[in-house]
Amino acid sequence: MFARTPRLLLRPGWMEDAQALAMAIDDPAVARNLSRVPSPYGRDDAEAFLALPHHPHLPRLLAFTRTHGAPRLIGGCGIHLDEAGAPELGYWIARPYWGLGFATEAARAVLSMARANGVTDIRACHFVDNPASGNVLRKLGFHFTGRTEPRYSLGRGALVDCLLFEEGEVGRMSADPAMDLYRDALPVAA
Repeated sequence: MFARTPRLLLRPGWMEDAQALAMAIDDPAVARNLSRVPSPYGRDDAEAFLALPHHPHLPRLLAFTRTHGAPRLIGGCGIHLDEAGAPELGYWIARPYWGLGFATEAARAVLSMARANGVTDIRACHFVDNPASGNVLRKLGFHFTGRTEPRYSLGRGALVDCLLFEEGEVGRMSADPAMDLYRDALPVAA
């Protein structure tokens, strides 16, 4: 699975990406906001992640800028199955790219791909001390369920409370999610 947005190219990670992945995510400020990323994060961790099998309906993509020169790895976004088997959205952005809308842009594309593959009732969560992630989820049409649960953070080495979100009606009723991915490739009437 591949996706192109106005500023990003999203594609599966390849072994050749291991060094760039390790450099982008090996930041305690990034790892502390993720549940399954150790800190420090080295090349061996990146290679192990890149070697994981891909689910045919659940995108797990790296995000690269596609503006201003050569593409640069800036983050990752995907859907995985949580411990209860429900689809859950996850994403991360390298610190130099925080606050620029890349998480929202990447997640919107990944959600469209998942919905096009029939994946519904997607959930998400964020640690209580990461309100920026909650802002991303709200922009995507998710709403807070009112529930909090502890999740273990490898980066922190501790249990941390997470706020649980689920898709709103807008997310569930996308008319044609594939069109969102290729909007810039639509033919123009003369």
